[in-house]
Amino acid sequence: MLIDWFTVGAQVLNFLILVWLLKRYLYQPILDAIDAREQRIAEELAQADATRVEAEQARERFQAKCDDFDRQRDELLRQAGADADAERKRLLDVARKSATDLSAQRQASLMKESDGLSQALRSRTQQEVFAIARKTLADLTGASLEARIVDVLVQRMADVSADDRAALVKAFQASTAPVTVRSAFELPHAEREALKAAIKNSLGVTPSLQFETAPEVIGGIEIASAGHQLDWSINGYLDTLQAAVNELIKVAVPVAAAPDVEPGVEADTAQDTDEPAPAAEARGDAN
Repeated sequence: MLIDWFTVGAQVLNFLILVWLLKRYLYQPILDAIDAREQRIAEELAQADATRVEAEQARERFQAKCDDFDRQRDELLRQAGADADAERKRLLDVARKSATDLSAQRQASLMKESDGLSQALRSRTQQEVFAIARKTLADLTGASLEARIVDVLVQRMADVSADDRAALVKAFQASTAPVTVRSAFELPHAEREALKAAIKNSLGVTPSLQFETAPEVIGGIEIASAGHQLDWSINGYLDTLQAAVNELIKVAVPVAAAPDVEPGVEADTAQDTDEPAPAAEARGDAN
């Protein structure tokens, strides 16, 4: 078989032209497309990695914020619990103190009320006793007793101390008004003259006398002028006794309230006030 080298050459040339054409218009665009796709995929992967890294960082930041929020929440809860406990304790202390103060005030009020009732009872009993004594003595006092009282007052006028006598003389001389003589019953003429003579003999003055009847002067006579008074009466003894009883009660109440007081104090005080001072004396009383 004969080889046609021209035909072979033409076919080889055609093959080479075909290869070049395929490479130029088919393979190269495909390769370029593949390279572009690979590059795009690489870029997308890089972008995805960057996004993943950014997301991881965001997740870490969010987790850090969540952890910080949890810490702050726990701290706030702990602080709120501590504040609530402190406030509860404070309110309990305030309530306890208020209850204690209220109880103390109530106890003090009850004690004060009890003391007031006891004092009122003692005072009322004392007043009733002395009122009965005064009424009894007033009922027993008569004109004959008044005459005897004049004799006693005349005798006591003679026994007045020098200082009291000087004060009475000065009061009688300084007063322009008559000297007031008060008694429960109207004095007879003889007793009036006896009083005038006693004043003249004892004091050396002859004042003008104004006689008055005063039922409250139980069993006695009062002579008063310019703020000074000379008297003797059963009423005076009762006043002295009542003052002594009042003083004894004033001393006894604090002693009963204080358990540390020595036992002899109240007894000594009571002993000092048992005997009333004489009611007949010259004293200066403001009108």
